[in-house]
Amino acid sequence: MCGIVGFTGHQQAAPILLEGLSKLEYRGYDSAGLAVRDGENLAEVVKSTGKLRNLAEKTNDGLAIHGTCGIGHTRWATHGEPSQTNAHPHVSGNCTRSGSGPVESGVVGVHNGIIENYQELKDKLLRHGYTFYSQTDTEVLIKLVDYYYKKYQAGPIDAINKTLVRVRGSYALEVMFTDYPGEIFVARKDSPMIIGVAGGETYVASDVPAILKYTRNVYYIGNLQLARLRPGQAIFYDLNGDEIEIEPTEITFSAEAAEKGGYEYFMMKEIHEQPKAVLDTLNSVLKEDRIDLSEVGLTDEEIQNISQIYIVACGSAWHVGMAAQYIFEDLAELPVRVELASEFRYRRMPLDSNALVVVISQSGETADSLAALREAKTKGLKTMGIVNVVGSSIAREADRVFYTLAGPEIAVATTKAYSAQLIACDILAVQFGKVRGKLTEEQYGELIAKLRLLPEKMSRLLEEKERIQWFAAKFASAKDVFFVGRGIDYAIGLEGSLKMKEISYIHSEAYAAGELKHGTISLIEDGTLVIGLLTQQDLYEKTISNMVECKSRGAYLMGLTTYGNYGVEDTADFTVYIPKTDEHFAASLAVIPLQLLGYYLSVARGLDVDKPRNLAKSVTVE
Repeated sequence: MCGIVGFTGHQQAAPILLEGLSKLEYRGYDSAGLAVRDGENLAEVVKSTGKLRNLAEKTNDGLAIHGTCGIGHTRWATHGEPSQTNAHPHVSGNCTRSGSGPVESGVVGVHNGIIENYQELKDKLLRHGYTFYSQTDTEVLIKLVDYYYKKYQAGPIDAINKTLVRVRGSYALEVMFTDYPGEIFVARKDSPMIIGVAGGETYVASDVPAILKYTRNVYYIGNLQLARLRPGQAIFYDLNGDEIEIEPTEITFSAEAAEKGGYEYFMMKEIHEQPKAVLDTLNSVLKEDRIDLSEVGLTDEEIQNISQIYIVACGSAWHVGMAAQYIFEDLAELPVRVELASEFRYRRMPLDSNALVVVISQSGETADSLAALREAKTKGLKTMGIVNVVGSSIAREADRVFYTLAGPEIAVATTKAYSAQLIACDILAVQFGKVRGKLTEEQYGELIAKLRLLPEKMSRLLEEKERIQWFAAKFASAKDVFFVGRGIDYAIGLEGSLKMKEISYIHSEAYAAGELKHGTISLIEDGTLVIGLLTQQDLYEKTISNMVECKSRGAYLMGLTTYGNYGVEDTADFTVYIPKTDEHFAASLAVIPLQLLGYYLSVARGLDVDKPRNLAKSVTVE
């Protein structure tokens, strides 16, 4: 979400900034703004809500704002509603009601990311006489920079460093100081940022497309690094204020290189795109807080007449089905069988003529899944495809189709497509439960409300990935890893195990925790990593007991549970928490730390995260 741009050079900045922002519109936004300086003059700030064209009209395509140094931003609201006042850039002094106009002496800046401890920092600044005009965490960040700049009088780099060591969260930060005309100071942690230098001019952006027109040589500024930008010059610093060297990277014209969004790998980019993928898929069928499956092609009468569901899929899509079966059976009281497509197509099992066969595939071209769909159709069964690609073979051939809106997924290891498929199944289960009379109107409304909250909770989880990165480094040399859980937790473990083995090449397996005594526990030895999944409260104590059995045999335990279950720390050596939600939907949150664990293990082992050996994105042959 959000996009940032910056420019300092010899040309007029505003038109370049607007063009750069237009290249970042795909990131999603609700408002936009510019701040431009003309030599020694104070910065001029202009903001607007809605589409970028509103800002362009307001500034006559940038021609109405004069100056050769400036920053720009497209905002996707987090703290504070979408409004002109809450739009970026933000300033250190007081601001007009509209948030636009000349900036008094001080600091002006834009920021991508979320400052988690902004309220604590805001309280500090209030005690020091600062006032606030917006609801944003970014205004707090800019004023904190101003506070340290004035307090220590040691220069912008020192002021920014002192600010960042007190900040918790993520940021791609751009600031201009009144005392330093023609210069932009930037810093980054987690949120993407690139810098380009060419022809005596310097460019900043969230993503390559915004500056590719001007230069192919870019600097990927690292986490907890800063830069001082002048026309044609970029000087980089660490958090100690010491200068460091960063080698430029040449960007080719390949679409892959231009779409990574500043991330090192597509997989990490796509992990961060999961909240949007889930939100977009939800919004495609939610109409005024009710689920509408008319575009899917499934009527209430058909739902009432279905007596059995067969979920047919491969790989991660099969894991989606494994989680979905528990949800359908609990909410809709409908029997569900989850079948591997490669087995379903060859089995000679009796099939219920009133069943619905749900085939799940990201590409819609998976060979075994497509064959299973065709087999079901020859037997006269009703079919539905859950696919991500419009017009794909499964979408064309299924009787009805539920499109997930995950967008293109390039990394071989699926992340956002998995999450979009899972939310599609959640939606179907809730609607089946309501139509079949198993959920009251109140229960129906509560479940939909909790589905709506999932994207925000997923975003919060993504802000806590440093602990996972640390843990992955600790176990980068692991030989065997076991995931254990019961019910939906078992299904989550299956996906976590696959993520680990396919990109880190570490042998991992997932087991229903109750099966440990039936052979698997003989594999546990000193130092073996066992990951216990504990999101289902009724099964919590049972799984804890199984984890204790592993620990007594020398296992190192990681626990993954919901906030509130702090007793896990008495058993596990390392614990990860996810936000609370309805337990039926826990997989949408619990899978994220496991995706991150697989990713960071792969990085720590020096592997190609996006293109693991021997694997292809879409398996179109048997």
